[in-house]
Amino acid sequence: MQRAITRLDHLIIGVQDLEAARERWARLGFNSTPRGRHVGWATANYCIMFEEDYLELLGIVDPSGFTNGLDELLASRGEGLLGIVLQTSDAEATAAAWQAAGLASAKAGSLMRLLESEDPPVELRFANVMLDPADRPGFNIFACRHLTPEHLRRPAWLRHPNGALRIAGLTVIADDVEPLARLAEQLVGSAEMTRTDQVRAMQTGTAPIMLATPDDAALLHPGFELPEAAPEPLLALMEIAVADPEETAKFLARQEVAHARDGDGSVLVAAEHANGVCLAFVPA
Repeated sequence: MQRAITRLDHLIIGVQDLEAARERWARLGFNSTPRGRHVGWATANYCIMFEEDYLELLGIVDPSGFTNGLDELLASRGEGLLGIVLQTSDAEATAAAWQAAGLASAKAGSLMRLLESEDPPVELRFANVMLDPADRPGFNIFACRHLTPEHLRRPAWLRHPNGALRIAGLTVIADDVEPLARLAEQLVGSAEMTRTDQVRAMQTGTAPIMLATPDDAALLHPGFELPEAAPEPLLALMEIAVADPEETAKFLARQEVAHARDGDGSVLVAAEHANGVCLAFVPA
């Protein structure tokens, strides 16, 4: 049964103060969309768009409303990467395939957000395939189909002063990666999984999701002081492909953003400067 998963769609970054986070990521050199408000929910976002994927800065703007558990995640884990979203071309087919793979709770549902800066607000609609926590223990991952792709990107939103082009990869660390690898195989199929001595890799278009132990992650990313794995999986390091790391480093220096250089030419920004996200700008 076809899962209809096409690639990584976006990564979710949970933040305590949404407006402050937008300003911080602008200082890092990222343009963002106007603010989007989730209809019927307490949350809103700013999205950092690339040609085929994007980052979502997600925060609570109405504490009295439905937060979808974001308040609990921020309280227990703090700011940082909190979710992985896969892109699907057919939400119902993905839900059926995930159920057939043993993920019984897989269910397609709808969500909508409004770009508040527009008059009238522009409506963006999605069909998401969600899993109950029991089917994805400690691993917030779901699939999304964009029903209004014509509103999702504009040329001005794709131009970033730091030269960012796309998400290049994500490293997830856990003391035991095998449960994550089994879940990943259920999500994308065995043909999209790669196994080496150090990692299990979930192939999602041009942005592989690497599953590694803390020790192996330290070998993969020697320039970073990666945090130790939490009791549940930790989305530890996000890589962003840039046109020219030298120009990215110069931009960060002008912005007085602390950064370091890795042996492969990557530009490293510590989590304290990026709302809890360990960030590596890598050559495209």
